[in-house]
Amino acid sequence: MEGYVTKTLIFLNVVVALIALAMGGFSMFGGGITDLHIWGAVNGPGYVIGNQGLPIFLGAPGIDQGAFWRLFSAMFLHFGVLHLLLNMYALLMLGRPLEAALGPIRFGALYLLCGLGGNVACYVFSPTTLSAGASTAIYGLFAAYFLVLRKLGRDAASVIPVIIINVVFTFAFASYGISIAGHMGGLAIGAVCGLGLAYAPRENRTLVQSAVLFGTFLALIAITVVTFALR
Repeated sequence: MEGYVTKTLIFLNVVVALIALAMGGFSMFGGGITDLHIWGAVNGPGYVIGNQGLPIFLGAPGIDQGAFWRLFSAMFLHFGVLHLLLNMYALLMLGRPLEAALGPIRFGALYLLCGLGGNVACYVFSPTTLSAGASTAIYGLFAAYFLVLRKLGRDAASVIPVIIINVVFTFAFASYGISIAGHMGGLAIGAVCGLGLAYAPRENRTLVQSAVLFGTFLALIAITVVTFALR
């Protein structure tokens, strides 16, 4: 089935949103807690948040208290319908060609690492701010898509304005809750992994690609552990 990893990721995001909607924690424009009850409490323990200093959590543990699952769960949570739809449209447009070029396993690993990388960046640089959404992974896919197109000898110039517009948008509207750390972290991890996946030498391609992906994962774990230990 063509693009089944992309379709599965979209399906998972939509299912989580429907559960949130059924629990009364979803809105059209955002601004409410979207994961009420989903992760075992009524105070949103699926978002990226470093500590429990915000009253909205009512004592729910942050990552600093050992809630490391937030670094993964947050990439499947959204603040509202529009937030979800924009991210899923981008995932559909980027995911299908990237999955076709990289294969389902490599693409799936790329997506999860970009999402994780953005969330780790949120934990390191904005630990007291709520953040969630697939955009950490989406920004990483932008970077990887550009590199894969260049490697394939196809027109990659058209991707550059899209990346620039999204980066400018991130900084310009950061005061409205857009996560600079999450977006830039995802973009950086997408560039690192994209380089390894697209430009691995032919004779050792699988070994080099696997080393880049696994090495990136270990680096993100190390950053998380060190940050946790220093706080």
